[in-house]
Amino acid sequence: MSVTATDARDAHATGVERLLQSYRALPATATVRLAKPTSNLFRARDKTHTAGLDTSGLTGVIAVDPVARTADVAGMCTYEDLVEATLAFGLAPLVVPQLKTITLGGAVTGLGIESTSFRNGLPHESVLELDILTGSGELLTASPAENADLYRAFPNSYGTLGYAVRLRIELESVQPFVALRHVRFDSIADLVATMQRIIATREFDGTTVDYLDGVVFSANESYLCLGTQTATPGTVSNYTGQRIFYRSIQHASGVTHDRLTTSDYLWRWDADWFWCSAAFGAQHPLVRRLWPRRYRRSSSYAALMKLERRFDIGNRLESLKGRPPLERVVQDVEVPMDRSADFLEWFLRAVPISPVWLCPLALRDDTGWPLYPIRPRESYVNVGFWSAVPVGLSEGATNRLIERTVGQFDGHKSLYSDSYYSRDEFDDLYGGETYREAKKRYDPDSRLLDLYQKAVQRR
Repeated sequence: MSVTATDARDAHATGVERLLQSYRALPATATVRLAKPTSNLFRARDKTHTAGLDTSGLTGVIAVDPVARTADVAGMCTYEDLVEATLAFGLAPLVVPQLKTITLGGAVTGLGIESTSFRNGLPHESVLELDILTGSGELLTASPAENADLYRAFPNSYGTLGYAVRLRIELESVQPFVALRHVRFDSIADLVATMQRIIATREFDGTTVDYLDGVVFSANESYLCLGTQTATPGTVSNYTGQRIFYRSIQHASGVTHDRLTTSDYLWRWDADWFWCSAAFGAQHPLVRRLWPRRYRRSSSYAALMKLERRFDIGNRLESLKGRPPLERVVQDVEVPMDRSADFLEWFLRAVPISPVWLCPLALRDDTGWPLYPIRPRESYVNVGFWSAVPVGLSEGATNRLIERTVGQFDGHKSLYSDSYYSRDEFDDLYGGETYREAKKRYDPDSRLLDLYQKAVQRR
């Protein structure tokens, strides 16, 4: 059955016991939080002096079953470690989020996405079952058949209903290489129309498309990046050194070709944090040559960003240049496919941020997920934009404008960054009564934060 050693399961059991002991050691009135060395959240949080839960024993892959094509994984296991374990069997998770230090538990409770999402949905849809430490201190297994209300409410709950301790997920077969085609478009409408045809047919110019995302540099320059799995050996590119992946996409017209190992394809965005490494000078040729390769990764840039925010370095530099302070605009939104061209054209006119990432998705599950209620089987486009703009007349002016406009386009916004909704607006968008019922059942004493408190009030 399993191809992993028994000691992996024993180590996980020890880690679970350590987690439970740290929960029991907290004062009964203390708010429960995780003790995490890294985070992929991009919103400020109140400081706390209460010890966090000990998750140090919950970071590994417990077992990979290559016959059933499943993996049992600890909740704090990073996708970097998970992918390394599964690729050894020619397998990969159905969706691998873009950054190496995203954890499986984080991608499920906070949502994740990548270039397989047009055919495989979102990471939580490939979860067959999971063990959750609830706010009440119970360790429960949730699946479509067991504690189904918790199973459905857990995605997008951001740790306010509990924490994933173990997850069993589906895997899919992959080939050793990915052949890439970068297709240029001179209009957003043409790009979206082509994206729709690819989703419908799963091919482009007669060749299968296994991976699909895109980049918009301007209204007149945008690209779809089409990946096809292949076993054919040959020369491959590498973008962990001096070359920068997103710059390799750009060309004057038509289609260009590239090849990567499957591992390098899955992490193609990590070495430069998409394009955000430029904010730290890491794309300057001289700086790049001096920057150690082991630190050329998203976790390093996230650590630098944390320091920048702590000391307000960016705004100090803007002040020295005689410019106003900056509002951070770091967001991912989902807009229905048939309205995405109009939304993108609005965004490019109204918000001075580029490039913009595009990733199409369609949920596989017809039942739906109440805390992020996008319509099942309908295609959406995830639009990701991560930068800063001059401050407006009110706090979060640009973020608030984007929130309102996303709502007007019948879209949804992820909650990993700053949000400004009123309580009523938030309830309408993110589960409302369904969330409250789950909260009452699985965290009756409110040991965990409320989702609104966490996502909007920055608790």
